[in-house]
Amino acid sequence: MQIPAFIDANPIVRRLPLAVRTRVEAYVEHINAVLAVENLKVMGRLAPSAARGLFLRQGRAGTARMQARHRAWFDFDYPHDNPEMRALYEKAKRLQWNGSTDLPWQTSVDPYDPDVPLVDHSFFDWQVFRRAGMTFTDREKLGFEHKVASWMLSQFLHGEQGALMAAAQVTEATEQFDGKFYGATQVMDEARHVEVFHRYLSEKLELRYEINDNLFTIIDGLMTDGRWDMKFLGMQILVEGLALGAFATLRKTTGEPLLEELLRRVIHDEARHVRYGLLALAPVYRQLSERERREREDWAFEVVVLMRNRFLVHEMYEEDFAHKMSRREWNRIIEQMPGLAAFRRTMFRRLVPNLRAIGLLTPRVVRHYERVGLGQYIHLPSTDRISDAEMVAG
Repeated sequence: MQIPAFIDANPIVRRLPLAVRTRVEAYVEHINAVLAVENLKVMGRLAPSAARGLFLRQGRAGTARMQARHRAWFDFDYPHDNPEMRALYEKAKRLQWNGSTDLPWQTSVDPYDPDVPLVDHSFFDWQVFRRAGMTFTDREKLGFEHKVASWMLSQFLHGEQGALMAAAQVTEATEQFDGKFYGATQVMDEARHVEVFHRYLSEKLELRYEINDNLFTIIDGLMTDGRWDMKFLGMQILVEGLALGAFATLRKTTGEPLLEELLRRVIHDEARHVRYGLLALAPVYRQLSERERREREDWAFEVVVLMRNRFLVHEMYEEDFAHKMSRREWNRIIEQMPGLAAFRRTMFRRLVPNLRAIGLLTPRVVRHYERVGLGQYIHLPSTDRISDAEMVAG
């Protein structure tokens, strides 16, 4: 049962105070997400993280403890066991940059300057808000754009902290020694990304939002899963692949030069991270049993759906709009925003082909991607077939 059917069919729910109805809608939305998982084994693995992230909302506490479970792999022969990973490691060393000194931090950023927009004004369709009974002055529109940009960058920041922790785990857990060398450079990359996103939000935008519940659930699931390949799959392919598209979309739409340069540099790093995941997983996944492949295919699909739901800006809704409309009404408005629709298209255009490249898009699971509107991306080039320049261009 989906939220619209549940709400529309239940007169008691419709008569609840708006704040109570909004919480009911949120819980039903989360329950629907869990119940939609068709593979019971995947549901069992996702359920504890979903409980902590979606229902207990532990990400809102400011700090969180996650019990990491994985084996650290040592090799005292120190072999050079993967020339492609060694080449990626050499490239990563050449392209390191300093987040404190290599960006033009002296740039003045004014979120209310209409001539230097954080996001292009066409990102939003203000007529959608008007039809919902809300009007904005020109300054209020700039304020709304400021908050949406801050929300997006906040989620980038939180995702990069998750990537920092996961990259450290991946470096420990991978069996390939050249992979450990490369993984160490990714840990450095992720620390730099946390640094620059946090500084931009703190010094330039002066606004930061809490971690989205769906994103917390994904990070919790990755950090607590003991299987090394699932950490690679979740972080290197799914989270980093989605980030590539998200960063490129925001870079194309912003008119703010510091943010544009920050994102350009981060995109170059992220492209290496995804290629690392492709190199590590493609040979391993060619040897999976049918049962193992099915579980990973289903798990990846459910995480993709969770990430798609991440971009409904609920944290901003709860802060500014929960007293004006229901959560369901807000979802309808946000889903009609041109910029966020473009955001989702670019993200999944980068992400879905990588699943094909590692062998996790068999005909059995393709129908699920087609059902949720992602089938159009299946046959596009994977990240290892795209140049760095094309990646930055989006």
